[in-house]
Amino acid sequence: MKRKSLILSVLAIGLAVFATAIWYQSRPSRTAQTEPVQPEIAQALVRSYSPIMGPEDAPVTIVEFFDPACEACRAFYPVIKDILAQHDGQVRVVLRYTPFHGPASEQAIRVMEAARMQDVYIPVKEAILEFQPRWASHGEPAPGLILGIAAQAGLDVDAAQNQMKAPQTLAILNQDRADVETVGVRQTPTFFVNGKPLDPFGADELRAMVAAEVAAIGS
Repeated sequence: MKRKSLILSVLAIGLAVFATAIWYQSRPSRTAQTEPVQPEIAQALVRSYSPIMGPEDAPVTIVEFFDPACEACRAFYPVIKDILAQHDGQVRVVLRYTPFHGPASEQAIRVMEAARMQDVYIPVKEAILEFQPRWASHGEPAPGLILGIAAQAGLDVDAAQNQMKAPQTLAILNQDRADVETVGVRQTPTFFVNGKPLDPFGADELRAMVAAEVAAIGS
């Protein structure tokens, strides 16, 4: 009797393990089944003026809603650079400004736009991110430090004073704010890959999603 009970227990455990394995194999992948956003939202993801890293005609587009004062955005920047290097020529990154951290964020964005006018955008952006802990402290932000940091990366501060206040700079800030609302972005960074939201969120998930889109283009 005990032996029969033991056999039945083993069989029950085996069936449970088998059923669990089948469920794991058949459950949907959240990333794999991510669908593109609605057309009206897709139109708000990329603007003609948006800063781009990588080839403008790359077949795979990462859109990053980015706040220069955001610690997670700073942490993701090496990941973005690595993805661009790994998929050389196949991927571009479109940056959308999302000044969720108030005046310090907006000041950094204005400085970055001045840097773009002066063709020193990448070095200034990298300097702003590198020294983010100095100027973007959540307890005591110091946006007055940003211009000095940017100057060390090659920004002409005298020219930047006017460029930061230029109508096109204000227009970019206003349009990006409007698009943030349209898309429904609530945190930074938020990523879309070829119009599909990154879900679940994470560095490994972003790498995998980009790789899948590159592979799909080449197939």
